[in-house]
Amino acid sequence: MFAMFITPHLCVVHKITATTVTVAYIQRVLALCQALCIHFLIGSSPHTCVVGTTISISQTLGCFSAMHPLRRVLRAHRCLRWRPLASVSWLLLRTCRASCNLSSTTCPSPERQQEHGVQKDFSSRLATGPTFQHFLRNASVPQENLSSLDVEDPPPYLTVDQLLGRQRKVYLETYGCQMNVNDTEIAWSILQKSGYLRTNNLQEADVILLVTCSIREKAEQTIWNRLHQLRALKTKRPRSRVPLRIGILGIRSIMRGCDNMCSYCIVPFTRGRERSRPVASIVEEVRKLSEQGLKEVTLLGQNVNSFRDNSEVQFNNAMSTSLSRGFSTNYKTKQGGLRFAHLLDQVSRIDPEMRIRFTSPHPKDFPDEVLQLIHERDNICKQIHVPAQSGSSRVLEAMRRGYSREAYVELIHHIRESIPGVSLSSDFIAGFCGETEEDHLQTVSLLREVQYNMGFLFAYSMRQKTRAYHRLKDDVPEEVKLRRLEELITVFRKEATKANKTSVGCTQLVLVEGHSKRSSTDLCGRNDGNLKVIFPDVEIEDVTNSGLRVRAQPGDYVLVKITSASSQTLKGHVLCRTTLKGSSAYC
Repeated sequence: MFAMFITPHLCVVHKITATTVTVAYIQRVLALCQALCIHFLIGSSPHTCVVGTTISISQTLGCFSAMHPLRRVLRAHRCLRWRPLASVSWLLLRTCRASCNLSSTTCPSPERQQEHGVQKDFSSRLATGPTFQHFLRNASVPQENLSSLDVEDPPPYLTVDQLLGRQRKVYLETYGCQMNVNDTEIAWSILQKSGYLRTNNLQEADVILLVTCSIREKAEQTIWNRLHQLRALKTKRPRSRVPLRIGILGIRSIMRGCDNMCSYCIVPFTRGRERSRPVASIVEEVRKLSEQGLKEVTLLGQNVNSFRDNSEVQFNNAMSTSLSRGFSTNYKTKQGGLRFAHLLDQVSRIDPEMRIRFTSPHPKDFPDEVLQLIHERDNICKQIHVPAQSGSSRVLEAMRRGYSREAYVELIHHIRESIPGVSLSSDFIAGFCGETEEDHLQTVSLLREVQYNMGFLFAYSMRQKTRAYHRLKDDVPEEVKLRRLEELITVFRKEATKANKTSVGCTQLVLVEGHSKRSSTDLCGRNDGNLKVIFPDVEIEDVTNSGLRVRAQPGDYVLVKITSASSQTLKGHVLCRTTLKGSSAYC
């Protein structure tokens, strides 16, 4: 069976199993279609899914008053025979547009959507939704004559002319981790080259893009609520202005997906299996960024240090994966390919004045060659994210993390021995399935034992499709989860403050980002450990140009003597402007 979803600007065909087509399935899909103003049809093949229509579209959505446009599509389909699916879908879209004037369907209220469970399984809605380029199109696409069956294979959604910004303004709103922040900048660079202007005023925007992920339920809910707010803005927009386009973006990285299949995690189901970009393409991209004057690059991936480039055949028979001591995987050992250590080596050689970071890794993929490389290269930041998730071996086993508490602690000691002065951060989940009070206290004790510099802590929220959803019970009450989370946050802040105070009196290299949000007379930047450093905006000596006094600018390296520390921020006095290589004598 095949399901076809049609909007006035897009057509998507989705293959489904016969057992999937139940009354409950159709009810859920109809609720979704109502919310997104999408027409929905079911049929026996991708080319004839308009034939076996089992839903009264005119009654359900009020969009098609007659099936005449679809009959015209069927005639076109007979002419096309077995043209590729993309061409048929595109022809169907253009035919429906040419045959009838599809008015926008009135979307139901948020209350009505909640009744139908519309807000559930948000990632599946995004997966079948429009592409990034779809949201940049003009108000309409020129109508074409049905008799012209010359369809490109595959056809583009947009012509070059339609992609031109023509000074239209784009508003970018970012939610989530640094991967999403990175994606925002990439999207903006593309838009800027196409002639768009960026605005911080939502009312001025012609294009609104929300950058997020669907890893945690709260992130999905936040975006869903935000879309309701923006829909009102779109409705009130004057007809004299260019139609407002609203879109959602995912993330771009050096590798995507994850094979670890941790029981709580939805990443393998939303991002798929691990696949990595070729090393050559990443190196070339970093080289171009260096030529543009960028001073810091972060290698991003869902499981970044399991990177494996299999695009070069001569490396496919290389040795198998080397794991951290005491760690295991939920999949068979992988062979060959260019690994993360090779990528890190190549990228760090491009520009000695460019900082290199990476996130987010898995603890199992820290072989000695990666740690040694971080220690040796001045421009690879001495900061490692080591997500623990829990301090209880029993809970770690239920999470399918592939290690015990003891193996994790041994890794932490090994990292600190290999990279003196390294800054550590971690992730923790409070209230996972079956977590007891004793399990929780073991996590508290791990926070005290390790003393992380940074932490990301969350209450557990069960996600559909995950192993935990199918095999475990979410049996920790919400109020207990929140209480345990607060306890973890309190302990983390206390221990992080202790760890960060060891920097007081030290001189650190800081990459300036701009003015402090809280004071126009202060600047802020990041040290090697990725901690925020605040310091006064005053004239300083430029050690690279003797006798010259300057004010630090974004992108400058400065030396700062730390005078105070909290769990999240360092403060100090700025000494001089310098270079990354030149700072080694002072830090």
